[in-house]
Amino acid sequence: MNNDSFKEVAGRKNFGPNQALVTTPQPCVMIATWDKDHNPDVMMAAWAGQYDAKQIVVSLSKHMTTANLELTGAFTVSFADIRTVAESDYFGLVSGNKVPDKVARAGFTVTPSPNVDAPIINEYPLTLECKVVSWADGILVGEVINQSAAECILTDGKVDLAKLQPIVFDAAGMCYRAIGEVVGGAWNAGKKFTE
Repeated sequence: MNNDSFKEVAGRKNFGPNQALVTTPQPCVMIATWDKDHNPDVMMAAWAGQYDAKQIVVSLSKHMTTANLELTGAFTVSFADIRTVAESDYFGLVSGNKVPDKVARAGFTVTPSPNVDAPIINEYPLTLECKVVSWADGILVGEVINQSAAECILTDGKVDLAKLQPIVFDAAGMCYRAIGEVVGGAWNAGKKFTE
């Protein structure tokens, strides 16, 4: 379909295919790997999500992180939050190929994961430790081996997003937004239509 072949929808502002795609804000996931010299590398990926009950999927182009994934077969995923906006954005701006010590430059520290061959970035309070299931055509699928969370983001032993305060990428506004308030119960708010 060429750029002029779409049909406008009446009563709406139509953007056509040239506008930045707005699906909804995307989670800002931080993918951490070891390089060939066992230096930690971390990048921000905004095109990621849960694939099934124990897997995550990320769309990635070829760069240092993908070379590291091929080397180790493992990675960790953390979530940028309101306390780490500048550092997280920096990890998306700067390549580990050009700045191999970018994790240290951001003032962050790492702990080797005890479950996979990848670093845990200590400043992110929620981390998924993953092994590569598949990596083809720019799509990475990882199996979550373990999740770990700092006590400061838990309520009654569960991760509390109000305490984590993760950020999302807003492609329409080219900005980061914080996760907001609870507006309804999952598998509950719609029950009024079942009665």
